[in-house]
Amino acid sequence: MILDLCAVSPSFCPAPGAIYTTYFGVLALFLTLPLVWLLAYVARDLYQRLLMGRPVSIDRRAYIVVLLHVIMALVYTTPWDNYLLANGVWFYDPQRVSGVFLGYVPIEEYCFFVLQTLLVGLWTLRVRSYLKSSESLIVSSLSLRLRLTIFAFGVWLVAIVLWIIGWKPGTYLALILAWGLIPVLIQLGFGGDILWTKRRLVAWAMLPPTVYLWLLDWVAISNGVWQLDPDQTTGLALAGLPLEEMLFFLITNLIITCGVVLMVSEVSYVRARALRQQVWMRWQRFLSFG
Repeated sequence: MILDLCAVSPSFCPAPGAIYTTYFGVLALFLTLPLVWLLAYVARDLYQRLLMGRPVSIDRRAYIVVLLHVIMALVYTTPWDNYLLANGVWFYDPQRVSGVFLGYVPIEEYCFFVLQTLLVGLWTLRVRSYLKSSESLIVSSLSLRLRLTIFAFGVWLVAIVLWIIGWKPGTYLALILAWGLIPVLIQLGFGGDILWTKRRLVAWAMLPPTVYLWLLDWVAISNGVWQLDPDQTTGLALAGLPLEEMLFFLITNLIITCGVVLMVSEVSYVRARALRQQVWMRWQRFLSFG
């Protein structure tokens, strides 16, 4: 059953054959074009630095961080996505995908993982270049990290309970939270105080891509590119966009944004080195007792 979002705005729904009635078409129209725009800035900086000899700062570490997030997105999302498709939480119209599958997931979905992570990651770096926040303003606060982590853990625990008791309309919602909040818990536990200090950067880096991807999702579902099982969703929607899909893009973009912000922060590097030294010292002490 397709969620009939065309009923919200029938004039929006195109005739069959429009570019955004196929998965690759959606990717080309909504993700490739803005990525070309963001990559043009990278190319411009490289051109000015390498060919024109101008003093343009190229943060190679930041670009490596974005590429690492692409790898992590593929590794972390693939099993979860296969589970959802194997259990029919969402599914695809065979005529709107290429027919090339890895497991239960069409190749377009893997492309989506990569393109979304690149889009949000590069956008975060772009916003960071405009909102230059001083690292010296970050005040280490263990209590803040604990409070943020405990709150997120409480939400995660509720999701786990919903999944265990088998409330079917809450299946997709519970799976999003149970899966998505694990990296968020790690990020908050390690650098919740850093993220709170840089909350303006996090907000500007996360919210515009999220709203944009909500639009993409609305178009894709309206045209039957992917479909949700109404029995495994709550039925709650905003302007025809299912609550679960809104939450999915919100939490995945939060993971990407927070991950990039933390991994390019100098305070994070200092904290990581200190944590590594503590772990190493405790390991040595454990071995000495053995």
